[in-house]
Amino acid sequence: MHPLLIAILAGLGFIVAYHTYGRWLGGRIFGLAADRICPSARLEDGVDYVPTRRSVVFGHHFTSIAGTGPIVGPAIGVLWGWLPALLWVVFGSIFIGAVHDFGSLIVSLRNDGQTIGDVAGRLLNRRVRLLFMVVLFIGLTIVLAIFGLVIAAVFGMFPAAIFPCLVQIPLAVCIGVWLQRRGADLLLPSLLALILMVLSVIYGDVGFLGDFNAMLAALPMIAWVGILLVYAYIASVLPVWMLLQPRDYINALQLIGSLGLIVIGLVCAGLMGGAPVTEAGGRPELTIVAPMFQWDPEGAPFIVPFIFITIACGAISGFHCLVSSGTTSKQLANEGDARFVSYGSMLTEGFLAVLVILACTAGLGLGIESGDGPAITGEAAWADRYGSWDAANGLGAKVGAFVDGSANFIGSLGIPAGIAVALMGVFVASFAGTTLDTACRLQRYVVQELASTPGSFMKPFRLFRNPHAASGLAVVCAAGLATIPASGEWSWASMGTGGLILWPLFGATNQLLAGLAFLVIASWLWRRNKPVWFLALPLAFMLVVPMWAMIDQVFLGTGRDAAWIADERWLLVCIGIATILLEAWMIIEAVLLIPRIRGVLEASAEELNQLKSPARM
Repeated sequence: MHPLLIAILAGLGFIVAYHTYGRWLGGRIFGLAADRICPSARLEDGVDYVPTRRSVVFGHHFTSIAGTGPIVGPAIGVLWGWLPALLWVVFGSIFIGAVHDFGSLIVSLRNDGQTIGDVAGRLLNRRVRLLFMVVLFIGLTIVLAIFGLVIAAVFGMFPAAIFPCLVQIPLAVCIGVWLQRRGADLLLPSLLALILMVLSVIYGDVGFLGDFNAMLAALPMIAWVGILLVYAYIASVLPVWMLLQPRDYINALQLIGSLGLIVIGLVCAGLMGGAPVTEAGGRPELTIVAPMFQWDPEGAPFIVPFIFITIACGAISGFHCLVSSGTTSKQLANEGDARFVSYGSMLTEGFLAVLVILACTAGLGLGIESGDGPAITGEAAWADRYGSWDAANGLGAKVGAFVDGSANFIGSLGIPAGIAVALMGVFVASFAGTTLDTACRLQRYVVQELASTPGSFMKPFRLFRNPHAASGLAVVCAAGLATIPASGEWSWASMGTGGLILWPLFGATNQLLAGLAFLVIASWLWRRNKPVWFLALPLAFMLVVPMWAMIDQVFLGTGRDAAWIADERWLLVCIGIATILLEAWMIIEAVLLIPRIRGVLEASAEELNQLKSPARM
């Protein structure tokens, strides 16, 4: 099948799904009402709860949930074949991922903007809440540690992306202050932001700026991780209107613009061929050079269940429920915009994942550099990057495959290769940056909510109800993990890679979180006598498949690597077993409660435990 036809069909499928299934969910199931007062207005505090226009909230939500996930995951997943990856992304986004995001947002909106873990205590019981919050804390600590590493690695691979990414921060603060004080229309700030960001990409690596980028790219990994975590701390305690919202909005404009360029480039390459890549010139034909199916790639784990935890963002990711219920629910000004912000963002992310698949399976074939020799094209280019699991599994290979493939699409428009690569480098780094600062704020909420748990045993932790103390704990834990060298050998060069130690846990743990979020959403609907049949398959799938993968990794080792227990990777074994037991405990608690809660509304927060919203402390 031609890549251009795939993109068209996928895009049409997402549009139809938004206006049919998404509309049915919003009206029939969740009962969206534009006149219902949202938590952002009812609990407005100017810091976390801030009523915000939907375009800005969409920008925050889309950039936060996406991160590098819809790039890295599909760029690995295509090793099993482009068709399985494509089918999982398209159908997973429509029927599982978007439903998960939408439902998490609605449940949080109807519960004072509380996180999905905190709401679990009201819908199920306090034990489930505590267990859920512990799982969230572990997962977010891994996210904070690894994303600092990811951004630092991207800067090392694409130094030209450093200056444009740094420019975003003061630009975002200026726009945020301007909009807050003047209440001005977004048109002028949007145009100015786009112009400045485009100029920073074109001229941000010229002359002394090039030397500046090279100097920063040469910093040790631990230095970059430290800088990024300090930034994450600052971003988490500042009012959302000052940095988080405008930065995410700028990124959204930039990223949607980049997506537009990729799509136009794809159309151009599909109709006229790619840009010349050899001295002979010519425009190579755009075609898929990867296999349709590849059930047993060299060194790779089995396709089932591992493709479903490898491709997370872009199909479904448990991290999304934290964004929906953690930050987005506190900013949405009109409940009627919930479908656009959550369901629409997830489908947009799904389309991005489709473009990533096409970039890695067709864009690469237009030509990539190979050492000092001539550029290679076609199946040889694919084999160069995807010859084995080891070849495709490194961060550089994953990101590089997308950057090169998408840059080839853009290059077909006549844009110089250097600018195209720099633009895609900024694209990746910006996505990762928004996830980092959002994750730190989410971890702050989790710590505050844990510290607010009733009971004498929690009294020593009351200090962490303070936003600064909670953010500090989040950063210190992530920094402690990141500082440990993944190689086990302490040096300035190896420090900062500690997130990789627990990274093998992230895929299964992240997807288990999605299953637990579905459990909370189903409980909320069940108490209100709402239909839950449409959740049955996604709920079962997202509980069983990640659990299967986790058990395989810990005990069986039927995939690429030996079982963690056989390999004596005791830290992974302990956390993996703890995660399995926590999930099993939560499922048992829910199953025992289901017969008793049908049609019975949960108690209010005050009646249950007198918990206060973190932002109101």
